[in-house]
Amino acid sequence: MSGAPPPPEGDPIRRLLDVVDRLRGEGGCPWDREQTLQSLKPYLIEEAYELLEAVDRDDPEHHREELGDVLLQILLHARIRKEEGRFAFEDVAAGLAEKLIRRHPHVFGDTEARDSGEVLRNWEAIKAAEKPDRGRRSVLDGVPRHLPALQKAQRVQSRASRVGFDWSEADAAFAKVAEETDEVRHAIAAGEAAAIREEIGDLLFAVTNLCRFYSVNAEDALHATVAKFGRRFHAIEERVHAAGKELGDCSLEEMDAIWNEVKRSEKQP
Repeated sequence: MSGAPPPPEGDPIRRLLDVVDRLRGEGGCPWDREQTLQSLKPYLIEEAYELLEAVDRDDPEHHREELGDVLLQILLHARIRKEEGRFAFEDVAAGLAEKLIRRHPHVFGDTEARDSGEVLRNWEAIKAAEKPDRGRRSVLDGVPRHLPALQKAQRVQSRASRVGFDWSEADAAFAKVAEETDEVRHAIAAGEAAAIREEIGDLLFAVTNLCRFYSVNAEDALHATVAKFGRRFHAIEERVHAAGKELGDCSLEEMDAIWNEVKRSEKQP
């Protein structure tokens, strides 16, 4: 049996909703119809990371496509909830618009905000007043537990900073990094595995806090360093192979010398 024609062109959002309804509806796509909120979770995470990669590539066409893939995940979630009689995508859009208006009184109301810091403080105050019944007793409540560790650390530190629990200057954050480095050395000298793990975690947390003081996204910074390491290591492999050798045939000193050559070549204008 031949399929029905696709929804007619017109309003792109309405057409997209009709397409998703058709995919999930009777006689639609078997794969789409089988999906649940739980089965879709890994796809949402994967699509979000692919979106970030498109942003880093600065490829507008790829960026547009990946935004669409993330949007599809949102539409599927909303469609499943609609089938349950809970809410529809239109309710998601309407709720978001109202929340943005409500939490930006400096734009849509008479409140003044002199800088972004004041905007964030107002946002948190409005948010707390909106949700008194959700059982959140701490400013740290609501930080997603599935966030990558560096991103989660920076989010927690930022939340604490908004209520004044923070160093007053970057020098104190530098000192904390030095202090935690010393504690790692002491734990290693003592040979206590649990303490080593704990102190290295404290050091990572302190370095992440230092990133925050200088408006550096710790997750992005580490991703960039990993990419830089990979680029330079690949260059070592290429040069070693070009010489008819394998990495296993080279000493650490030889590989380190090539690394330094690659590093210098990258910094040349």
